[in-house]
Formats: sequence, C-alpha cells, structure tokens
Amino acid sequence: MRQQPKTSNQKLETIMNHSITHTEHRDDLGAKMGMWLFIFTELLLFGGLFIVYAVYRSQYPDDFQIAATQLNTFIGTLNTIILLVSSMTVAMSITALQKGNKKLTIYLLGITILFAIIFLVNKYFEWGAKFHHHLYPGSELMLTLKRGELLFFSLYYFMTGLHALHIVVGMVILIVVLLKVKSGKINNTDFVLLENGGLYWHLVDLIWIFLFPLLYLIT
Repeated sequence: MRQQPKTSNQKLETIMNHSITHTEHRDDLGAKMGMWLFIFTELLLFGGLFIVYAVYRSQYPDDFQIAATQLNTFIGTLNTIILLVSSMTVAMSITALQKGNKKLTIYLLGITILFAIIFLVNKYFEWGAKFHHHLYPGSELMLTLKRGELLFFSLYYFMTGLHALHIVVGMVILIVVLLKVKSGKINNTDFVLLENGGLYWHLVDLIWIFLFPLLYLIT
C-alpha cells in the first residue's frame, strides 16, 4: 500500500518536534579559553607599562616620591577596598547562580555594578581636583615640573585612565550578564558568560592592586 504524503501541518509538526529535541551546540571550554587568552594579552599590556614605570622610577626616584605626595591616598585606599569587595560580590553571584538562586545572583551583580560606579565617581573627583589645580597633561604647570615629576604624572594619568576604561567595559559586560540572568538566558545550567564576566572583573581588580601601591604608596 502506497504511503500517503505528509500534509503541511504534519511537516510543521515534524520540524517543531525536531527543534525541541535538537540540542544547541555549546563550547564552554572554548569560551573560557578565549577569555583566558584575552586576559593574558591585557596582562602583557599593563605589564609593559609597569616595566616602563619601574625603569623611570629607578632613574628619578626623588622626583617620583615628590610627585606621589600630590595624590590622594585616602581615595586610592577607598577605591582599593571598593574593588576588593566588588570582586567578592561577583564571585558570590556565580555561586548563587550555580545553586539556582536567581534573585540573589541579580542582587549581587547589581551591587558589583554599583561599586564600579562609586569607583568611577571617586576617580572623577580625584582627577577633578588635579584639573582644578591645572595639573593635567599639556597644562602650563605640568610643563614647569622636573622631568621625573612630569613622567610620573604622565604615567599616572595614562595608567589610571586606561584602568578606568576597563572599569567601564567591565560594567557594560556585567549589565549585559545581569539582563541575561533576568531573562533566563543565563541560568544554573548555562552560566559561562557570567563566569567570563567575573574573570574580567577579577582582572580589573588585580591591575588596580598593582597600580595602587606603585602610584600612591611609594612615599
């Protein structure tokens, strides 16, 4: 007996059943490896800047110490504490999601983003004070400084500015992650994006842990 051809409804049902049973391909290991490679390139970038700093500091130790006294150690310390706590909250958010606590994950990511905003606000006021006293790259006051002091402030603005840019990028990543957690696209069975976002945020914290003593505590 000849088989009857499938109707359009039967074909549609077959396609839907296939899409339901079809498992989307995921490469979590590849995604993590990609993030680790990216972090490695970032470490090379800042590592080069740290080497430049060390070379110039060895050449102008007195000028670097004098220039460092112009920085606000209190704000630097406060920002260090803020980033360390934010690193803890983003790590806790991963654990919370693994345990299926979506609400707590969103709450902890929100706190991390808030800490990032506070860090940038503190940095704004710190830089603002320097600009108010005309101590910024290209200003007449900067041009009157000794060579060592000029090099210190040039490195200070470049390295802290580059770090602040990484803070902004990290905030954008965490905001995207938070929205995906809310929508359920990131959950306790698929959370590699959250892990990668956490890794990037730990990188931002690690860089600052090196910047803080080099710039603020050398006196």
